[in-house]
Amino acid sequence: MTVQEQYDHLVQTIRNYNPGADFALIDKAFLYARDHHGDQKRKDGSPFVTHPLSVAQIVADELHLDSESIVGALLHDCIEDTEATYADIAREFSPTIADLVEGVSKLTRVHYTSKEEEQMENLRKMLMAMTKDIRVILIKIADRTHNMRTMEYQSEEKQKQKSLETMEIYAPIAHRLGMQRMKWELEDLSLKYLDPIGYNEIVSSLDSKRAEYEAFMERVQGQIESRLIELNIPFNKVYGRMKHPYSIYRKMYAQSKTMNEVLDLFAFRVIVNTVADCYNVLGIIHDLYRPILGRFKDYIGTPKPNMYQSLHTTVIGQDGIPFEVQIRTQEMHDIAEYGVAAHWKYKQGISGKSNEASYEWVRRLLENQENTDAEEFIHTLKVDMFADEVFVFSPKGDVTNLPAGATPIDFAYSVHSAVGNSMTGAKVNSRIVPLDYKLQNGDIVEILTAKNAHGPSRDWLKIAQSSEARGKIRQWFKREKREENIVNGRLSFEAELKHLGIPFSEVVGTELQTTLLKKTPYGTMDDMYAAIGYGGFSAQKAVNRIHEEISRLSKQHQAERAAASSEKDPAKTIPPRRTKSEQGIVVEGLSNCLVKFSKCCTPVPGDEIIGFITRGYGVSVHRCDCPNAAPSRRKPEEYGRWIRVTWGEDVKESYATSLDIYAKDRINLVLDVSAALSTTQTRVNAINASTTPDGFALIHLNISVSDSQHLSSVMRKLHQISGVMKVDRPAG
Repeated sequence: MTVQEQYDHLVQTIRNYNPGADFALIDKAFLYARDHHGDQKRKDGSPFVTHPLSVAQIVADELHLDSESIVGALLHDCIEDTEATYADIAREFSPTIADLVEGVSKLTRVHYTSKEEEQMENLRKMLMAMTKDIRVILIKIADRTHNMRTMEYQSEEKQKQKSLETMEIYAPIAHRLGMQRMKWELEDLSLKYLDPIGYNEIVSSLDSKRAEYEAFMERVQGQIESRLIELNIPFNKVYGRMKHPYSIYRKMYAQSKTMNEVLDLFAFRVIVNTVADCYNVLGIIHDLYRPILGRFKDYIGTPKPNMYQSLHTTVIGQDGIPFEVQIRTQEMHDIAEYGVAAHWKYKQGISGKSNEASYEWVRRLLENQENTDAEEFIHTLKVDMFADEVFVFSPKGDVTNLPAGATPIDFAYSVHSAVGNSMTGAKVNSRIVPLDYKLQNGDIVEILTAKNAHGPSRDWLKIAQSSEARGKIRQWFKREKREENIVNGRLSFEAELKHLGIPFSEVVGTELQTTLLKKTPYGTMDDMYAAIGYGGFSAQKAVNRIHEEISRLSKQHQAERAAASSEKDPAKTIPPRRTKSEQGIVVEGLSNCLVKFSKCCTPVPGDEIIGFITRGYGVSVHRCDCPNAAPSRRKPEEYGRWIRVTWGEDVKESYATSLDIYAKDRINLVLDVSAALSTTQTRVNAINASTTPDGFALIHLNISVSDSQHLSSVMRKLHQISGVMKVDRPAG
């Protein structure tokens, strides 16, 4: 298809749903974009202007937006990639269109996964753009959708980086805006590059049974349609669909199931005319099939925050196969598929100005960001935007929606910070419950308060699930307990330094202190201690900011200890005779010998090592802390086979090693581990995850790293993942 043919197709699409569009303005925008992008090419060799045309096609065909949005999509890369300026576009078109283009351009220029702070700042810009004109985000989501559709032309590194960014940022925002169809597509395309093996396994399995599955769906669809016709219930449409690959992937990992063990692969939709018909059809479905207890949700009576409304029920058919049935009106269906864009259509007037009540969650996220560090903000954004929800009631019958796993603490702070700060206990369904009780759909929650309450406990920060509750708890500690926070924060900081063997005195009052304060948003050490004390920052993150300088200090200390040791026993420090290096290893007194790295402890450059002369297999290299190399376990007759080895100057680019991760089991845990490895530029050779009956997970990784510093960086990153309790290097 030529550029002109692509544009003609766009115009016809717009004409079909909006005959009154400003076609003269759209023509002008197309010519402006074509001329300014000129001879620029995309990675696949096509003219660059085909990209903004494709984005405009998505905005028109899938979102049915207004003329200004189409023009904004056509021009969205002009400020970014051509000589055009904001003033040029404002003059040629309008300030509103220039605002749209500039808003999308700002979001395009960032690389989120490079630094958490940069990612948070650009997320903040994105959220602020949403509050000013929601169309900025809609165009950006369309832009990202087209980029993901053509991601095969990018490098493998770029594919993983953009896919991770899409999974963590754009899919959750699409979800929060109610744009389920785009959310599903973005998730599936991201999974395709983040875990190609898992993705292909699911797609291949679905393809191999497609005929069988389609026959099942046609049979169920026919049964439902026949019963509705028989009972004279008017309906617009009945159809079935397979769950999308990422939805199946999450279920497989969350429940440790194989593809064959995932039962509810199917969802059927019944589109009717009125709300009354929705409830009538629900009764018919329950009469036709056996409902599964506890699997009914009424999102018509209690809509989701993203405007989603539907009745959901899971039933078992005559084949013994469970499936979900969703019942909704046509308006509900359009809003479920296209979210805020469909909402505009039904309100008879498309405007970019955001409704404050509709996007209250944006304001809350921006407020909560003020008192948290970057990683916490990214984590809470994913919880607030992407988590399943639970609906609970106040004693007066008011409905509150909270993230799944929420506790009475979350409910109390959702009512008001004063209620949370004075809480002494809680009742759920008229019974006293502990504060870590997990609220269930339909619970009636009553918060018990007292005027002389001591305020929140620090443990509440670990119990609360919502960013709103944690933010308000931190605010209270920040305001009420500064002196106590400074003391606790300093103790935590000292303990973290002690863990690395660095005396507190070598940081405080030295150049290290100056470096640390430059790398954190705090003006004084007391400010930093206070932030650590109330939970707005962590001692581990503070130490990580000066990790390079601390590593230099550690090496200096090791050298000093080695020098002191050599004075007592000079024989210990006699260096091995330098001979040719094999795989980066210099073996004392030997050359051209076979060297292999022991699988029990997988050493990497920077580790202290020792060699063992095997029978016929060369020298096996162990870490000095490996139990198999411990002096107490060496057989007397083999003492002469233990030999000194050192790392040479010509080490390889990467070495395979292993890590064991112990964590609380949860959805997306493996995905978050993959993301952490991706951000540290770590190659994964193998990953094996298993769960225990008591809710814990063990993940065994086989990865390739350049040296021990790279490995330490990976372990720190893995430690920071929510739910991870321990990261170990297996040995022995």
